[in-house]
Amino acid sequence: MEFELSREHEEFRQSVREFAEAQIAPHAAQWDREHHFPADVVQQMGKLGLFGLTAPEEYGGAGEDGDFTSLCVAIEEIGRVDQSMGITLEAAVGLGINPVLTFGTEEQKQTWLPDLVAGQRLAGFGLTEPGAGSDAGATRTRAELVDGEWVVDGAKQFITNSGSEITSLVTVTARTGERADGRPELSAIMIPAGTPGLTVEKAYDKLGWHASDTHPLSFADCRVPESHLLGERGRGYAQFLATLDDGRVAIAALAVGCIQACLDLSLQYAGERQTFGVPIGRKQGVAFQIADLQVMLSASRALTYQAAAMKDALDRGSSSLSTAAFKQAAAVAKLYTTESAVTATRIATQVFGGYGFMEEYPVARFYRDAKVLEIGEGTSEVQRMLIARGLGLPVE
Repeated sequence: MEFELSREHEEFRQSVREFAEAQIAPHAAQWDREHHFPADVVQQMGKLGLFGLTAPEEYGGAGEDGDFTSLCVAIEEIGRVDQSMGITLEAAVGLGINPVLTFGTEEQKQTWLPDLVAGQRLAGFGLTEPGAGSDAGATRTRAELVDGEWVVDGAKQFITNSGSEITSLVTVTARTGERADGRPELSAIMIPAGTPGLTVEKAYDKLGWHASDTHPLSFADCRVPESHLLGERGRGYAQFLATLDDGRVAIAALAVGCIQACLDLSLQYAGERQTFGVPIGRKQGVAFQIADLQVMLSASRALTYQAAAMKDALDRGSSSLSTAAFKQAAAVAKLYTTESAVTATRIATQVFGGYGFMEEYPVARFYRDAKVLEIGEGTSEVQRMLIARGLGLPVE
């Protein structure tokens, strides 16, 4: 399908860019060095309305004034100056807000969504474990219903927005029984921050995304009311998978922001740095690499916003699109853009030469940040598997 960003989307892009350049860009390097999560700036993003772009007005969201494409625009522009803050926004909406919005009861929505949508609080989603993630059958975290309470025991890892000072909720998948075929019954349980028995372990020392809040979690006799079941019992993993298609497009938008940053930085440096009396941008060896960045950017942006437009069309009830077509588009966008982002950071670092290896230049930070884009919310291998299946190939 054809798409074109509207004038309203472009105006919104400009407002987010101005915020990002004024409030995030000047501090991103320091936050990265200090592994600092700037909760106050995240809440400023909330006041700008960035966390409510896909939420209804009754919960404080943008309603008809927002859409999924707007969220992707915001993620791209934030990610263009700081990938850590970009993933904070992406995960807060895709993994924190959306599951509650999609599967929660009205009481759950009224309880949790207003603060989350306002960006004053954050929520995380715990799926991955030391031995489980895509392999749902290997999930070891358990939740047993005892006297009207879910008693949760187990551990989760790599959970974004799970231990910050403004985190209010973590939803986790857990075994709640066994199916007739012997497979585990997995359900989603909402666990408020500070619940006795929930331990937020020390933050990870990561390769990149240093300003993003990421922790392992452990649960020992952690008790929450029965009403904290999110969605249908036994459908926890399926519910999580349903949120991943949107998340893949949002991660693609984050990758687009990374590629745009690489192009901007490389163009500026190639015009300023001189060798043999001329800017290095006059050398074909450099100019051709920067031209490749433009090609990757154009293709990545087109794939990402085509998929976002398909998502918005489905949300509006379009009968000319299928969910399967959107899933395929989401996987294609995620695979191409994230692998392109990794390549783009390598090219930008090469353009900068020895300076690209120095932390005082932002290309070094983008180089470190990019790799995880190929891993989070479905690895490149998973995307290839999904794309192959979408083509009718019986890939295991």
